[in-house]
Amino acid sequence: MGNCVSLDISCDQTLNHTCGCLFGDGNYIHTMEANLKALEKAMQELEERRDDLRRRVVIEEDKGLQRLSQVQGWFSRKCITSCNYGKKVLNMLKEVEGLLAKGVFEVVAEKVPVPKVEKKHIQTTVGLDSMVDKAWDRLMKDDKRTLGLYGMGGVGKTTLLACINNRFFQVVNGFDVVMWVVVSKDLQNEGVQEQILRRLCLDKEWKQETENERASRIKNILNRKKFVLLLDDLWSEIDLNKVGVPPPTGENGSKLVFTTRSKEVCKDMEVDDMMEVVCLSKNEAWELFQQKGGDNPIKSHHDVLPLARKIAEKCCGLPLALCVIGKAMACKETVQEWHHAINVLSSSSHEFPGMEEKILAILKFSYDSLKDEKVKMCFLYCSLFPEDYEIGKEKLIGYWIHEGFLDENINEDGAKNQGYDIIGSLVHSHLLMHGVLTLTVKMHDVIREMALWIASKSKETFCARPGAHLRHIPKDIKWELVRKMSLMSNQITEISCCAKCPKLSTLLLQNNKLVEISGEFFRFMPALVILDLSRNFSLSGLPEEISNLDGLKKLRRLVELNLEFTRELESVSGIATSVPNLQVLKLFCSRVCVDDILMKEIQILEHLSILTATVEDVMILRSIQEADRLARSIRSLCLSNMSAPVVVLNTIALGRLERFTIWNSKISEIKIDCESNGSLQCPNSPGFKQLSAVHVARLEGPSSIEEILNREKGMSIINAHPNSVVVPFEKLELLRASDLDELKSICWSALDVPNLRQFYSQGCPKLPEANTESFRHVERVESV
Repeated sequence: MGNCVSLDISCDQTLNHTCGCLFGDGNYIHTMEANLKALEKAMQELEERRDDLRRRVVIEEDKGLQRLSQVQGWFSRKCITSCNYGKKVLNMLKEVEGLLAKGVFEVVAEKVPVPKVEKKHIQTTVGLDSMVDKAWDRLMKDDKRTLGLYGMGGVGKTTLLACINNRFFQVVNGFDVVMWVVVSKDLQNEGVQEQILRRLCLDKEWKQETENERASRIKNILNRKKFVLLLDDLWSEIDLNKVGVPPPTGENGSKLVFTTRSKEVCKDMEVDDMMEVVCLSKNEAWELFQQKGGDNPIKSHHDVLPLARKIAEKCCGLPLALCVIGKAMACKETVQEWHHAINVLSSSSHEFPGMEEKILAILKFSYDSLKDEKVKMCFLYCSLFPEDYEIGKEKLIGYWIHEGFLDENINEDGAKNQGYDIIGSLVHSHLLMHGVLTLTVKMHDVIREMALWIASKSKETFCARPGAHLRHIPKDIKWELVRKMSLMSNQITEISCCAKCPKLSTLLLQNNKLVEISGEFFRFMPALVILDLSRNFSLSGLPEEISNLDGLKKLRRLVELNLEFTRELESVSGIATSVPNLQVLKLFCSRVCVDDILMKEIQILEHLSILTATVEDVMILRSIQEADRLARSIRSLCLSNMSAPVVVLNTIALGRLERFTIWNSKISEIKIDCESNGSLQCPNSPGFKQLSAVHVARLEGPSSIEEILNREKGMSIINAHPNSVVVPFEKLELLRASDLDELKSICWSALDVPNLRQFYSQGCPKLPEANTESFRHVERVESV
């Protein structure tokens, strides 16, 4: 019958088997009850052993370790099936006893091995397939160890390198690790080392090491590996020996590939082979242009197609130009608009030789296509920041407002909305890119070069030398002409010159090493509107002329003064009378704390609309929240060295709070008050509607903090507003926790912080990673 199998068992055999079960050596039925009791006891003990072992394994795995195979095998063998017969019970009892004897382990988990390759996301590879194959074939030859990929900016070198990286992802070919490092123009050995060590190590011990110590660590690791090092955007020769990277040789079998704009860099690096990354062919360029521009505009009118082909040809096969201009043309629907585009491109291209002719003039078309001069100035302003710098949107829009780029006849919220609209249009035009957080944007380095080139040709003279490793103020600055100056992110320790700058409106000096500033420096800057001295950690005082009012009285037009993170600066006394038109005063995380005297001065500033403050006294904090105009101006608040164990924050009074830090205090609880104090209108839904970044660090006292967002307290807010959809921290994107010995939990549910994008913890030994598994971990976030 089909697949059935017949088994013939005699009656004698059956009888003998039954008797054996009842009376013989295999007396399983009579002993079943005893065996079951023994099994029950053994199973209970086994389950207890299993539960204890499972807890240990979970704790270790939450630290990033991986359970041992022998531990996993023990768990697997523990899984048993039920047994209905006495013989199976006895056998199982023996097996359980055996499992108990073997279920003792000194080590239950081990570190997860570093992945060999991290795959890169690539949006488009039009025309790159053949170049990828060509580069791969060259690199994989036994006699080739180093390959330099060179070509003009925007030609697709980074995308090509990403394709090579992903080819390793598909075919590892015996390599132990593939490392990707972004070098960029101003990056030093330390930055290269950090990226390599971050790729190789799970621990962060190397953070405190010197450059030589890090080089030794890298060398010790890579000497034992067959590695591939991919360096993106190399601007000059790099000494791999100082970094700690062993040279690729026939013996170690390792490979080095880098991208650069200069063929000379390939020669300086003494590569085994070099390959030029060329622009796309005519057909490939047309394909990419159509992808970025879309079919609808091109097909909207039969006369548009030949015009579109002409524009694609004018991009000279440069992928970046094709992407930017193609995107700009996506909304052009009439023949006249396409004719105008060709005229603009034709009239600009011949003006500039070499690189300018092939890149800057082409890219300038997207700039020329911006809707008005104010938007163009907003774009050019972004070039004041360093390469690859993530610019905070709120900070950028604030600069634009005070420079007068936005409509002055609308209120603050209206101007801010207009700023966000401009940012959106610049991102849409590929002139800006989204940052890691939604709070930030950044500028492609080629686009930034184009912006600086345009600024150099216009009346809006820029002096932009951020991140240039300057130790002194440059001597070649044309002070009488410059309107915008950025010397941020350098190593300038003092300013002793006397500069006559009748047109200077923005001066960015943040993130230097300033200790002293000559009083003469600010004396002849009558047009200065924005002054940023933040993150000069050693700046102990403003010039005597400023503190005595003489200096700042020359700065009557000053609207924004940023002194955040000036941890040695002790006073800004007299500021209300010195700069009466001040609208933005930033003292967040500085040593200048708001006290009764400073609070009175701040309230005199009738135009003040934005204040970032540091507060040490709980009574001052209460006074700030009771002063409506002052409370509404608070955007960032740092509670530092506060001794009060309980602090109350009113979400209505501080309704515009965007950034909040608690540092080195004895606060054990922050109570959230969602009730109006009478003069302010209560919102429909309570909570901090604008709060996007929180940092909690070094809380002390007998009741150390164990949880950042408490479930019970959160539920009390929700229950108090039954008719509202309550998400108290709905815009929180960045959360940092530092040096909290007792911290065990962030929040009870990731739904409480639905937009959290970055979580950073350091010095929180009791915080299990499982509690943050819904969050994307980062090591460091800047420019927020």
